[in-house]
Amino acid sequence: QVQLVESGGGLVQAGGSLGLSCAASGSIGSINTMGWYRQAPGKQRELVALITSGGSTNYADSVKGRFTISTDNTKKTVYLQMNSLKPEDTAVYYCYASTFRKYWGQGTQVTVSS
Repeated sequence: QVQLVESGGGLVQAGGSLGLSCAASGSIGSINTMGWYRQAPGKQRELVALITSGGSTNYADSVKGRFTISTDNTKKTVYLQMNSLKPEDTAVYYCYASTFRKYWGQGTQVTVSS
């Protein structure tokens, strides 16, 4: 079992920056991938960014060059630095981790005003 606790998020003006973090606990040694998804009102949940235990990253085209995903040395915490935010980035952001099954955080709201 893996537990994920997110922090960060909030309200920011377009062009601004925000950072999210997600702390994992439990069977963290079995985690192979961590990352972030988001879900805007009326839309499906979509991938934002992923990072593997080996450090490989994958980003949605819509956030490439603006968002950066990283982990700490213990691989217990995953971060998402979001720069040049746009109103269309407004969504609930969910932390994600996978072992042989998928785990989700509770979600944190990010609102970007125009």
